[in-house]
Amino acid sequence: MVTMAVNPAFAGRTFPPTAPYVVSAAKIREFAEAVGAADPVHVDPQVARERGYADVIAPPTFAVLIAQLCDHQLIVDPDAGIDFSRVVHGEQKFVHHRPLTAGDVVVGTLTVDSIRQAGGHSMVVTRSELTSAGGEPLTTATSTIVVRGEGS
Repeated sequence: MVTMAVNPAFAGRTFPPTAPYVVSAAKIREFAEAVGAADPVHVDPQVARERGYADVIAPPTFAVLIAQLCDHQLIVDPDAGIDFSRVVHGEQKFVHHRPLTAGDVVVGTLTVDSIRQAGGHSMVVTRSELTSAGGEPLTTATSTIVVRGEGS
């Protein structure tokens, strides 16, 4: 099998918004337990309300669950030229505009910020703008993936 570079024409492309993702208290609890986030604001609605939130809030890295739903659109597009078996996750950054809260309905819009070749590998930077269904900015998630070239 010949491994090709990621299609550079995808740089600058914005994909349609994802289907709405409903943030549930159960999913927040599950994620908090998985990552060892022990603050009760993630699991106790009373503590969350005492701190000024409508309900429990997600740990900051919870946004990756939704951002990866956005990234999936690029990964599965056959014209992008991405062989997922050769993908390594390089970097993840978040800018939170407010915490993700149980009950939020989140929509993500993916933009491919850049694609460049380095040492036979493709470096792909994506940006997922996560908003409420009503358009309120929630999180900007930026991800870098490396698609390893042949022989790597």
